[in-house]
Amino acid sequence: MTVDLKTIHGTGQSGTAAMSAPATALEGGGVKPIEDYLNLGEAELYDRIVDAKRKLGRRLVVLGHHYQRDDVICHADITGDSFKLARLASERHEAEYIVFCGVHFMAESADILSADHQRVILPDLAAGCSMADMAQLEQVETAWEQLQELGINSMMPITYMNSAANIKAFCGRRDGVVCTSSNAVPLFDWALREREKLFFFPDEHLGRNTGVKFGIPLDQMVVWDPRLDLGGNTPEKLIDARIILWRGFCSVHGRFLPRHVDERRAEYPGIKILVHPECRYEVVTKSDLNGSTEFIIKTIAEAEAGSKWAVGTELNLVNRLAKRHPDKFVTLLAPDLCMCATMFRIAPENLLWSLENLVEGRIVNRIEVDEDTAKWARVSLDRMLAIQ
Repeated sequence: MTVDLKTIHGTGQSGTAAMSAPATALEGGGVKPIEDYLNLGEAELYDRIVDAKRKLGRRLVVLGHHYQRDDVICHADITGDSFKLARLASERHEAEYIVFCGVHFMAESADILSADHQRVILPDLAAGCSMADMAQLEQVETAWEQLQELGINSMMPITYMNSAANIKAFCGRRDGVVCTSSNAVPLFDWALREREKLFFFPDEHLGRNTGVKFGIPLDQMVVWDPRLDLGGNTPEKLIDARIILWRGFCSVHGRFLPRHVDERRAEYPGIKILVHPECRYEVVTKSDLNGSTEFIIKTIAEAEAGSKWAVGTELNLVNRLAKRHPDKFVTLLAPDLCMCATMFRIAPENLLWSLENLVEGRIVNRIEVDEDTAKWARVSLDRMLAIQ
């Protein structure tokens, strides 16, 4: 398999990219060049990854996010969503190296939660998250200042897990919290008992869908567009709103449309629609069930044999669920949509490259969050855990 060099080894990622160095030599010698891996066959890649993992033994743990491609996730020691992976890796005290097959913000969370002796590695620094990139720290700080200038002081900042470490730290410094798609409702409940309104970022769809579950009318939610003064709102709308939603979205889940629900129901009478709450409100409203990635996996696993499901989430996961449960019909909600392109950047070539450099005593693509940012991000994460 031949893969373009830019796909395998990117060098740019917004958020806290400056904290990441391409390689750190622990012992003598240079870093193995990525070019050596681009033309390896699938069988050789697989065998060499297995061999490198064997040599590193318990010093290594490989994490695989649910959306990861099959030829990478097959090598994962732990699979799960981003926070679960980061938390479980930190509990593997014997693991010196945490290789995160996911995206940048996930590796940051792993570094924040990891012990001092652990090193977090992202096989491709260009594996980012478009949603996380939609809320830059400077933009959020400017928005916060403008809202305070309007006299809005009783406001709780809540960031979705899919955000950069410095955004999590922003919330930590201001008595805010991080949330996941599975615990957003109880965190909204807590936050609205603590403050008059919520400032939620970076995913407007998850924020809106959670607000509706909590019973907040749509007309009490406004969207903040960081490109516009006052986010494109009047002072009156911002003052009256209970939830201020950041204008951001998932590039995968945001592409599912209401017509996809109608088309699948027409194509397969009796099919159930199961979607992620990062989908648009109109899609979630038309669905039968909605919930986190773990909820989707559990729902399909526990469904009756012979049942039919159209799932609105990432393609690799949907295909994996279909293979795992052949007694059920599982298909993607929209057949013309693709996988998460940034997650797909992690390929067997970069996984092998990072592992074989570790075998030879070199850390490549280490993700390291600075001490102050990590401290305050940890505060917002610990607050989340204490509230659940």
